[in-house]
Amino acid sequence: MKIVPIIMAGGFGTRLWPQSRVMHPKQFLAFNGAEETLLQATLKRLDGLDVEPPIVVCNEEHRFLIAEQLRAIKIENAYILLEKKSRNTAPAITLAAILAERLYEDSILIVFAADHYFSDKQELQASVKCACALAKSGNLITFGIKPDKPETGYGYIKLGVAIASENIFKVEGFIEKPNLMTAKEYLEAGEYLWNSGNFVFTSSTFLKTMKEYANEIYESCIKAMNMISTDLSFVRADEKQLECCPALSIDYAVMEKADNLAVIAISSSWKDLGSWGALAELADKDNNGNTLIGDVFAIDSNNNYLVSNHRVIAAIGVNDIAVIETQDAILVVDKTKTQEVKQIVEYLQKTHRKEASEHPKTYRPWGSYECVDKGDRYQVKRITVKPGAKLSTQLHHHRAEHWVVVCGTAKVTRGNEVFILAENQSTFIPIGEVHTLENPGKIPLELIEVQSGAYLGEDDIIRLKDEYGRI
Repeated sequence: MKIVPIIMAGGFGTRLWPQSRVMHPKQFLAFNGAEETLLQATLKRLDGLDVEPPIVVCNEEHRFLIAEQLRAIKIENAYILLEKKSRNTAPAITLAAILAERLYEDSILIVFAADHYFSDKQELQASVKCACALAKSGNLITFGIKPDKPETGYGYIKLGVAIASENIFKVEGFIEKPNLMTAKEYLEAGEYLWNSGNFVFTSSTFLKTMKEYANEIYESCIKAMNMISTDLSFVRADEKQLECCPALSIDYAVMEKADNLAVIAISSSWKDLGSWGALAELADKDNNGNTLIGDVFAIDSNNNYLVSNHRVIAAIGVNDIAVIETQDAILVVDKTKTQEVKQIVEYLQKTHRKEASEHPKTYRPWGSYECVDKGDRYQVKRITVKPGAKLSTQLHHHRAEHWVVVCGTAKVTRGNEVFILAENQSTFIPIGEVHTLENPGKIPLELIEVQSGAYLGEDDIIRLKDEYGRI
């Protein structure tokens, strides 16, 4: 029986603003000095298991981010299942299960969230292997975490009778996030686990259960997957067939109703990395309990989480706060209130501030760009083009562009001309001129682009030809 990982990577991570934005959310970021992003770390936990290429479920806006991050850790032949609109975990997992069923017939599905932390890879993999054996017998398996404190930010699983071994139980019930007094009672009772939201089951068992308990979701997903479109490694379900699909969590849709549910208890450290408070708990600390990341120093300060990405942060006489600095925003928050950061994002969205969704650095399939300076009728960008990559053939109605190569080699097509630019060389693209840019070299191409004109919006890009299907 084939084993297929399904990675849920469709969230927006609003509580990790300002680093996490709608256009570049937390699962594609690295935190606490890590080299790997949360998505990459999740996929690497599968190293050593005999699994098929993963199915990654994500928002369509993030498709090229996913593809690039998979390429960076040498994962090939993955299927990237795109959602135009997020509809919670039940529809997302159902779409992925249908795809897996069609690719491999009946298969075992390992469903992992892309933004969780597990301290013990060995224990996790042993639990996954145990879950795979249970799944063959028609069980739906979830992973529960043995609590080490009265946590009010997680849901709980109440344990039923033990089965198979001392770490595997029937599930007696799911419980929503409790208040502090109730959470303390759960911890003392020893009969409750944190609900991690990660699962193992066969595709046939899961789809049968969805059909029985959440048939409206099941039927919508079947119809949508009957009309898929594909390009490159991307799979798109038909959006029209999903318009009336209920947006429910997998717990609410089926797990709280099914009677073939088992839970495997995991004792190693685990966290849903949904807030700065959660990240602060995992970070290294100095003798004063401070986490200092980037160009940061603190005097007479204790138990702070201070992160600088561009500028120096200096702290004097402050305690128990988190400060997160990015190129265009700074967050200052009491460490006990980091769950409330999403209120800031809601305010920014209501007031139509670009900081809610746009990241200072914008990623494209060919590379990235970031705005260095902007004023009336001009904008300066730093552009990076990956080796072998090419921008679309395009023109602009309202702006001209000056390009100056800083590093690498640029192959420029401007009208009927094709020429090479090396470091410190430049060119000019007049308004209305058809042009493209590519990197024929072996190292990244970096250039400065100075735009000038009456209108400088990104929607003044008329694509005539594109290798990435964006026309």
